[in-house]
Amino acid sequence: MEHHPPHTNTELLALAGSIELVVFDVDGVLTDGRLYFGADGTELKAFHVRDGHGIKLLQEAGIKVAVLSGRRSEAVIRRMDELRVNVYRQGCQHKDRDLMDLLQHFGVAGQATAYLGDDVIDLPAMRLVGLPVAVADAHPGVRAAARWTTTLDGGRGAARELCDLIVDAKSTTTKQA
Repeated sequence: MEHHPPHTNTELLALAGSIELVVFDVDGVLTDGRLYFGADGTELKAFHVRDGHGIKLLQEAGIKVAVLSGRRSEAVIRRMDELRVNVYRQGCQHKDRDLMDLLQHFGVAGQATAYLGDDVIDLPAMRLVGLPVAVADAHPGVRAAARWTTTLDGGRGAARELCDLIVDAKSTTTKQA
């Protein structure tokens, strides 16, 4: 699906304005997907500061945030704690099941949830949400399944684009109410 600027798509804006929970994948979404290993085996990940600020903006707007990662990494624990993301799971092999657990935990409907993914492991979870989103450099199958695609790549501000879309849509919806 092609990317349309949020302000030109009233249906997308209305959907974004109804979102109560945003779920992010990590590798390829909050990072660029590359893995760095030090000589001692330490795994390093690069997170974009603007994405982190976007997550804080979501939280300030009263939107719940969660993270599902297929891998396990101490770097993810440190970054999620730093951002005060209370619910994050690592080692997720069945993201649809993990997403269902999140929906139950938060008491949020799938239709009121956005999911930002980049690879085929994200597809089962993306099918369960009202706003499935792909990063610009996502696998073609993920882009095809997305309701919206960011203009930026994973780890390079894509998460912030989704955060801004939702926060802006919420403020527009609030002003009209």
